[in-house]
Amino acid sequence: MNRWMQIAHDEALRGMGSDEGGPFGAVIVCNGDLIAAAHNRVLSTNDPTAHAEMGAIRLASEKLGRFDLSDCTLYTTCYPCPMCMGAILWARIPTVYYGATEEDAARGGFDDERFHTFIADPGTVLDLRVIDGEKNRELFDRWLEKENRKLY
Repeated sequence: MNRWMQIAHDEALRGMGSDEGGPFGAVIVCNGDLIAAAHNRVLSTNDPTAHAEMGAIRLASEKLGRFDLSDCTLYTTCYPCPMCMGAILWARIPTVYYGATEEDAARGGFDDERFHTFIADPGTVLDLRVIDGEKNRELFDRWLEKENRKLY
């Protein structure tokens, strides 16, 4: 097994063994160094966003002192869910190695089909309605006026 994936795999086992979450582990590597390792903690935190990839990204960003992880690589035991994929894209991580597939996850009871349906046609899954759009658009005008703004 790849050495980085082995660490992610061990994280998944640690999380399952301690009843913290499902069978997911992730690590972030930068320049050949292990930066962060995490496992799923949804059950122990009651936080639906406490996925392994999210934890690894948070730890790596904190350790490196930056939100741009474009020089890092992510290893994860399973194909990332849409939420984690979004975080990976926001972190600018260019390469992701994954072990198990979406089909494997669905077989284990972790089915992301609803999210893929939402991405294809949001109105079929959620009731999305604009409210107070004009007033909230003004926030972007104020953001653009802010001289010390930093894009991310």
